[in-house]
Order: sequence, then C-alpha cells, then structure tokens
Amino acid sequence: MASLKSPVAAEEQAATAAAAAKGEGERCPVEEVALVVPETDDPTTPVMTFRAWTLGLASCVVLIFLNTFFTYRTQPLTISGILAQILVLPAGQFMAAVLPSREVRLLGGRLGSFNLNPGPFNIKEHVIVTIFANCGVSYGGGDAYSIGAITVMKAYYKQSLSFLCALLIILTTQILGYGWAGMLRRYLVDPADMWWPSNLAQVSLFRALHEKEGGDGGKGSSSRGPTRMRFFLIFFFASFAYYALPGYLLPILTFFSWACWAWPHSITAQQVGSGYHGLGVGAFTLDWAGISAYHGSPLVAPWSSIANTAAGFVMFIYLIVPLCYWKFDTFDARKFPIFSNQLFTASGQKYDTTKVLTREFDLNVAAYESYGKLYLSPLFAISIGSGFLRFTATIVHVALFHGGDIWRQSRSAMSSAAAKMDVHAKLMRRYKQVPQWWFLVLLVGSVAVSLVMSFVYREEVQLPWWGMLFAFALAFVVTLPIGVIQATTNQARIHPSIDLTMNRRRRSLIVFENLWWLQQPGYDIIAQFMIGYALPGKPIANLLFKIYGRISTVHALSFLADLKLGHYMKIPPRCMYTAQLVGTVVAGVVNLAVAWWMLGSIDNICDVEALHPDSPWTCPKYRVTFDASVIWGLIGPARLFGRHGLYRNLVWLFLAGAVLPVPVWLLSRAFPEKKWIALINIPVISYGFAGMPPATPTNIASWLVTGTIFNYFVFKYRKGWWQKYNYVLSAALDAGTAFMGVLIFFALQNAHHELKWWGTAVDHCPLASCPTAPGIAVKGCPVF
Repeated sequence: MASLKSPVAAEEQAATAAAAAKGEGERCPVEEVALVVPETDDPTTPVMTFRAWTLGLASCVVLIFLNTFFTYRTQPLTISGILAQILVLPAGQFMAAVLPSREVRLLGGRLGSFNLNPGPFNIKEHVIVTIFANCGVSYGGGDAYSIGAITVMKAYYKQSLSFLCALLIILTTQILGYGWAGMLRRYLVDPADMWWPSNLAQVSLFRALHEKEGGDGGKGSSSRGPTRMRFFLIFFFASFAYYALPGYLLPILTFFSWACWAWPHSITAQQVGSGYHGLGVGAFTLDWAGISAYHGSPLVAPWSSIANTAAGFVMFIYLIVPLCYWKFDTFDARKFPIFSNQLFTASGQKYDTTKVLTREFDLNVAAYESYGKLYLSPLFAISIGSGFLRFTATIVHVALFHGGDIWRQSRSAMSSAAAKMDVHAKLMRRYKQVPQWWFLVLLVGSVAVSLVMSFVYREEVQLPWWGMLFAFALAFVVTLPIGVIQATTNQARIHPSIDLTMNRRRRSLIVFENLWWLQQPGYDIIAQFMIGYALPGKPIANLLFKIYGRISTVHALSFLADLKLGHYMKIPPRCMYTAQLVGTVVAGVVNLAVAWWMLGSIDNICDVEALHPDSPWTCPKYRVTFDASVIWGLIGPARLFGRHGLYRNLVWLFLAGAVLPVPVWLLSRAFPEKKWIALINIPVISYGFAGMPPATPTNIASWLVTGTIFNYFVFKYRKGWWQKYNYVLSAALDAGTAFMGVLIFFALQNAHHELKWWGTAVDHCPLASCPTAPGIAVKGCPVF
C-alpha cells in the first residue's frame, strides 16, 4: 500500500510528458481519444493508498451485495459503477481532510509501510476505487449468469450442492476470464487502434468530477444550478423516499394496467393491456426499478440505439405477436398464455420437469415420451427466434459496415504493436509491467481446478473433462475477435456544441452513439446448440458449459475494458493487477455468500406456485435461466428445433438475420447522401425483443419512453443541463431505489410485515394469463 515512488524527478517527468505530447507521430491516432484523454502524467501521484483500499473494497462489497440482492426480485435492479464513481469522491475528500498524515509500519516495517493521508484525494485513487467497484458490477449486475446457475441448481432442481463446489464454480469462471484478459492485453489494450470508445465516457466523467466547474463555460454549458454532488444528494433522497410507494405501500405503481379496470371480464382486453402477463398496451410503470430492470438505465443509452430498439419493439409486440396468436395460431399459441416465462404441456398446463428427470438430473426418455412434448408461450418462442436472427444479423452487419475498419485496425495492432506506440503507451512504459506469467498462472490454475472439479464433483456438475476443454477452446477462439469488435467498432460522436478543448479547466461529458448492442454478441445460442447436441438430456452440464464457454469471455472483455481505462488514466499496471484480482476474489465470495443466505433464509424463494401472490422474490431472471437449461439441456435442441421439432421453422431466422442487413448496406452505399439509411440497424431492431421474458413489454416500453425524453428532447433542448446532470441523475435514481429496497426488506418484509389491500396487487389482470383455445381447462380461467 505504499505510495508509488519514481526514480525520476517530477519536473523531469512533466517535461518529458510535454515533449511526448508535442510529437505528432507519438500522439494517439484516434481523434476522439486525443481530444478527451490527457497526454500527461505525474508518476509520483500515490495510487494504492489506504483510502483507495478502504473505499475500493467497501464499494466492491456494497455493489455486489445490492446487485445480488436485487437479481432475485420481480423487478431486478442493476447498480452501475457510476454510483461508486460519484459517491467515493466526497468520501475520499472527507478522508483526506480528517485522517492524520502518519506513517504506518506493517510488522515493524518488514512488510513495508504506508501513509494514512498522503495528500489530497487524487484522480488515480478515484480510478482504482472504480476498478474495485466494477468487480461488484461484473459479478452481480453486469452478467449474473454464474450465480444464476447456482440458483437454478439449488432452487429449481433442488440439488444438494456444497458451498465449496459453488465457490469454485464462481471463482474459476471469473479468474479464467481474467487469465484470458491478461494473455490478450498485448493485442486489445496496448495498441492505440484498440481504443475501447466506451471508456471515453468514464475518462470524461473522472475529469468532470476532479476539475473545477465554472468559468465562462462556453455555449451550451450549464454553469448555473447546484453542483453535481448537491444535485446527486437531492435526487438520491427523493428517490429513496419515493421507492417506499412502489416498493411497499403502493406496489400497483410498478404496473399500472388501466385496460384491466375498463374490461375486468374480457380475456382479450387483459391479454392486450396487462403490464405483467400481457402485451402491456397502455400500461406504464412509475417505478424506477421497473424502468431500468432489464436494459439498465435508459439515461445512458444513446438515442439512435433507443430509436432502433423502439422500431423492433413496435414491430414485434404490436404486429408479429398478435398475428401469430390471434390470426395464425402459430405453434398452437392459443393453448397457452400470450406471454409467460413458464413451460407448458400440450393441454396448456405447466410443465412439471420433475416427471421427466432421473435422480441424477438426466432426462428420462421413456417418461418424456409418456408425459408429452414441451411447449412455450408464443411470445417466448418468438423471442428465442429473434435471438437466432440477432446472432447472424450482428455478424453480417459488423462485416458489411465495419469489416474494413476492423481488418485494417487489427492488422495494424497485431503486426506492429511495439512500433505503433502512441503517447499513452510511452507514458505507461515508465511503470513496472506485469509479467505475462502472472496471468498465465491464473489461467492455467483456473483450468486445472475446473478439470479437477469435473472429476471430484462429477455428479453435481455433469460436465465431463472433455466438455470443460471444449468450453475453454470455445472461449479461446471467440474472445479475441469479439474483443476486437468491442474495442474498435463502438462509434463515439462528439457533439459540436460540447467543448473539449485542452486549455479549459472545465470538462464536459461526451455524447456517445455507442453500438452497445455489440457488447458480447449472443454467441451463447450457438454454444447452447452445440453442447445440447453433444450432451443431450443434461441440464446442469448445459448451464456450466455456458458459464465456462461464454460467460468467461464476458468477464474477460470486462477486465480488458478496465485495463484500457487504467492505460488511459496512467494507473501503474501492477496496481491494476492487484485491484482487479483482489476485487474479483472478494466479489466472488460476497456474491455467493449473499445468494446462499437468501436461498436459505427466504421461504420458497423463486417458487412462484408456493409464494404469496404479491411476493417480490419470484426470480424472473433465474426462471429464464432454468427454462434455458430445460430447453437446451434437458429436452435438447434436437427435440425442439430439429427436423421433427415443433419449433423447427424458427431456425430459418438464422438465414433471415444473415440476409436482412444486406439491402440496408447496399442502399447506404448507393445513396451515401441519405445518412439516415446507415442508421437502420437490424441487430438493434431485433434487440427490441431481447430479454422478454423475463422482461415484460411494459418494462421495455417504459425504458424507451424515458430514454427518448432524456436522450432526445432534454439533450436537444436543454443540452447544458444534460451535460452536467444526466449521468448524475441516473446514478442517484439507482442508488436511492436500491437502498430503500434493502431497508424495506430488512425492516419490514423479512419480519413478515406485509400489507394487503387493493393497492398492493401488482397487476389486477387475473385473466391475462388464460388460454383462449377451445377445450383448454386451466384453473381460474373460463373454458371456451
């Protein structure tokens, strides 16, 4: 924890940095990076201080607790790293003001020493705290599939899984991703062409928080009004107080389905108008958790992506699904609810997987043939088909619109990484580098432990050693090309009204048109297909193959993005290594501990049939994870999507996805003056249907409306306010909602202080989940 000391005097370092910045050949060739990222560095700035360790570990633990806690709720909430990025600044400044400047010697100095207060809280400490916090987001919110697999094994399959086995699954997944990241940093972090545009928003926010506000501000700036921190506190407490209504006193605000009140006896009206079990036409939510539950905060999504997502949403929900259900009765759709994340039998009853499972959690083929085929609700089936379309559409779209740029940048980065160092790479050479073998040890160690686990816990994990190796090979093959896509194709657009000149003390945020739909393109569908054919009838093996083959890549790319952020902010590589590794282990242990506690202490958690109708612990995210294990693992793709499968025609959407981007690309080349043509994005349009279920149409519609208000109207007509407060408002709403949700649970729900009145019913649409096919009898529904 000792402050980093440089052998070169600070004056000499500053002079060298200034000289490097003036060399045109050494500057970053990416204009957006050159405008935003500072091209100077002071190596004497302390980084791994006592304050950084304290705030970093605290942020990591708090974020992983909140994100894990909320993933089990009916309206999950993901707390982003922006919360920690904003909150730790006043906390760090407070510690700098009150801590004594005293040297602390560890074991009499044998383990080194550190200063409790080495000076003002600086930007590098702030960055390292955010790196710790990002580990909490990666585990619990960014992609909680690892803990989802543990939840499915314990809550749905009732498997007797040991804590040690679960912990090994969690940690090896993350550390495997970290090992991939370390091995690929030479290609995806060091080259200037691998610029990770999403990090520029982070850099801009760091500078905005640390550099004084004020001055003339320039056109479009917002020099009036409260400071960002005061604004955050106002809306944090407002959000905190307000969430007592949808979170406890008045849950009906989560889904306000007025159509069900107007037609209380009409199945069709409730199917159309229900916010929870229907298409959500006219329904809305006044609950921030409901708005941001599945696509994250709409305040940080770019407007072009919102517009494309809206086009796909309208097309799927208001055109395709109604036609398939009421007009063509596709896949026997009217035997089932129009929207549900449940699985069904041919008679419209819920599918009981225990009747087709052996004691070893394999498929009992004879029992399956006797019990009958598995069916999906129409919206669920079409959602899977849209995933097929999105996968191939993403590949073709990227190849057509960005293929040339990716190829040129990749060749430049791979062939001459050492020769093409920009000023940032040269500044980073002053620090001790992390030896490659440090990462190799982590990679080999996680692979070895995973293989040992496949033997020792063979019955629990189902995945044999060759399946593990297959998953590792898949991750190895796809991580580099997907990383190149993420590092090069997200397009950052700097609005002309935003001042980013280097001689201003004030910094403003960048406006991004990120291709955020490219974050880890959904090759998990292909992974599930492959292992479903290779190991049919084994649902747990399917879950774990996805974790090791796909989720490890997700984590690797998250670590690589953070490594590039450290590169831009001139964080010593060994400090980055320490923060990421410690944060990973701490977050993994806390992640599993919180999940284990909740699974053991909340009665019937995730069991919708056994829970109280108004219980918030329905686990919609993990229900879909369970469904995926049944569809791709237990029953298998051959029975559902194969030659004789009921859903075999959905496979044609792979071909449709490959074809649809082509005319858009041809038109954009034929009419280059019509810029709007190139904004038609087939993958993002198909993303309008992503996440349903567990997301409901009302969740997505409310997200689209909120995003349009802030990222189109507010940005267009109140640009200065947007620059100054938009991201801060997003963090405040997340934080206030999260802390009130936790307070309600511990103070009221955990003590069984439940309210029961008209306003606590979530939807008031009991007929929305009824079938409409003649002769189908379901409890609580009329028979046609």
